[in-house]
Amino acid sequence: MKPRMITDIADYFSRGCGRCDRYDTPDCSTKAWAAGLAELRRICVGAGLQETAKWGHPVYMHAGRNIAIIGAFRGDFRLTFFNPGLMRDPDGVLERQGPNTRHPDCLRFADNAAPAAQEILIHAYLAEAMGYAEAGILPDAAPGTIELPAELIAALDADPVLAEAFHALTPGRQKSWALHLASAKTAATRTTRLTKGHARILAGKGATEL
Repeated sequence: MKPRMITDIADYFSRGCGRCDRYDTPDCSTKAWAAGLAELRRICVGAGLQETAKWGHPVYMHAGRNIAIIGAFRGDFRLTFFNPGLMRDPDGVLERQGPNTRHPDCLRFADNAAPAAQEILIHAYLAEAMGYAEAGILPDAAPGTIELPAELIAALDADPVLAEAFHALTPGRQKSWALHLASAKTAATRTTRLTKGHARILAGKGATEL
């Protein structure tokens, strides 16, 4: 039986996210980075963040807002910040997760010892993000920001892989999906169009591209 996304935070660190067939196997990416992930977890909890499981991953919250999410990949593991447009990044260490990512948003590690070695820096970046949450500060809307239909927002929230693929699309392709879905008269039709378009979004295509 195909695994489901984890809901118990401890499962992520011992078994994986539950999003693929490598879940709870020696080939899961969380196994290779177990020591580094444990250090990131310790640092985030030590900073006073609330730990929860969302989208099959550890998400750290403060003042009712998502602050950062931990992820593991074959080649690295990451601490990714929500609302990265606010981050000052004085040390120039934040990286973009893809070529079309609007703002540098993650700390990327390829060494299990790296989080402990950069603990002071990580604490500083977390503290900055927590300060924005406490003050209720959000980044300014970018020019030409696209208003997404509710069904698309819900799908992106529920599926990090789809969300990453969608946000990697060019603004024009994102707008094409927003318009394609919004033009449907009913929520059921919007959901059907989104289901049919899922594979094309993952392939980097707009709504009018085959």
